[in-house]
Amino acid sequence: MRLAVVFFNYGQGSLLNKMNTSTIQQFNLFIDGKLNPPLGGKYFDAVNPSYGEVFAHIADADSMDVQKALCAARSGFDAGLWPQMSIGERGQFLLKIAGLLRDNAKELADLECSSTGKTIKHTTFIDVPTAAETFEYFGNLPGSLINETIKVSSPVLSMIEHEPVGVVVAIIPWNYPLIMSAWKLAPALLAGNTVILKTSPVACASVMLMAKLIAQLGLPNGALNIISSSGIEAGRELVSSSLVDMVSFTGSSRTGEAVMSQAAKGVKKLTLELGGKSPNIVFADCDIEAAIGGCLSAIFMNQGQMCTAGSRLLVEDKIYQEFIEQLSARAQNLKIGPADSFETEFGPLASQAHRDTVLKFIENGQTQGAKLLCGGHIPDINTKGAYLEPTIFVNVQNHMTIAQEEIFGPVLCIMPFSSIEEAVHIANDTKYGLAAMIWSKDLEKANKVARLLRCGTVWINTYGAFLNEAPFGGYKQSGFGRELGRQGLLEYTQTKHIVTDQTPGGKSLVTSWF
Repeated sequence: MRLAVVFFNYGQGSLLNKMNTSTIQQFNLFIDGKLNPPLGGKYFDAVNPSYGEVFAHIADADSMDVQKALCAARSGFDAGLWPQMSIGERGQFLLKIAGLLRDNAKELADLECSSTGKTIKHTTFIDVPTAAETFEYFGNLPGSLINETIKVSSPVLSMIEHEPVGVVVAIIPWNYPLIMSAWKLAPALLAGNTVILKTSPVACASVMLMAKLIAQLGLPNGALNIISSSGIEAGRELVSSSLVDMVSFTGSSRTGEAVMSQAAKGVKKLTLELGGKSPNIVFADCDIEAAIGGCLSAIFMNQGQMCTAGSRLLVEDKIYQEFIEQLSARAQNLKIGPADSFETEFGPLASQAHRDTVLKFIENGQTQGAKLLCGGHIPDINTKGAYLEPTIFVNVQNHMTIAQEEIFGPVLCIMPFSSIEEAVHIANDTKYGLAAMIWSKDLEKANKVARLLRCGTVWINTYGAFLNEAPFGGYKQSGFGRELGRQGLLEYTQTKHIVTDQTPGGKSLVTSWF
């Protein structure tokens, strides 16, 4: 079945007109407190997936730039001002970054939209404010790393101190560039580390603008370095460098395995937030209207390009037929169009290359016997954009490739179940364990099921509630370590135990052992 396509006419202020008439922006690297052109003089193109047009040139870091960033971060930690500043002073810088994001919200939202294909409504009301809020949250946490006194029976003073790890390499994906940057930079910097942030070559313009804005703040040299590169060599060099103490990576599980192997050189501290194949469990006693809306958001927001996407929909057999009919009808009415229109509900994928990958999964699903309920085609839009219809499969078996592998696109696999035990078995029958959703008015049952699911986050009667105060991360091949909350902050610290003898007379037993 084909979906409705809405391609809008634009006024003089449209992104398409601006692309045709404006000078293409150029973004440089941010290293050692300064904006720098790449030493090799190369830039790569940023392509708008709504139109297939180049809208920016991004500095293409090579090995010389990587070494420059590494040396700046190492020197900044070993001999610089940033780790010596109080946590309160560092927090003030984070609050200033948040202020810059808010002051430049429109330009950042436009670039995030142009880079990712995410709708302008999404980037305006979710991405930019969420990134600002994350910097604000951590900027207001100066008391979170205070020394702790541990009560012990021995006559000693037992103190726990949290110290920065050192030089942190943070590597982010292309689906949520601003938010992922904030999730990593805010806690790592607050803890006193110096950081090298490496963007994805896809969809990084908004982060490079953020770097340009941060350059105004006068951060101590080496505290923060932000680089972009078109190849994988820069990431490999950063992760394997002996100058690095910790790597924080978000991306696919396959790349995470490579990062883990490379980070083993020097036994670096590591956090991994990787792929997902999240189950979305709908019980017959749910609020059907709310569940349908939530299930649509869980798979079709950001065109399904989310690690927590609810891509496996498990529907209790009592309401199965009614539910999938209503869900399919709603999906087919989504307004497909260019991301820069506030009327668009469903924009393009991040690139044509990624769309081609998703199409191969769709073809594979049909080959293995799954049935297309709707979508699965490139919509008839007169543009070079990377569009794909919202896609729903039924007659899916959980062993099929489309039900086991992370597609990272707008492809939903629906399976029925008849009991709690069956739903939990299907939900846990995957190598991933990032997130899950449960829809039921019976909260006692929902919480029972939540405890049986092997994943890091469970949403009950909602989806996508990422809270700065609460940790986020995965089980199994979805990675390890946590982001956000105090637990996420502590990931960027080392724990030191200091023991001071308080024996009356000043001589502990060990001093007279021999």
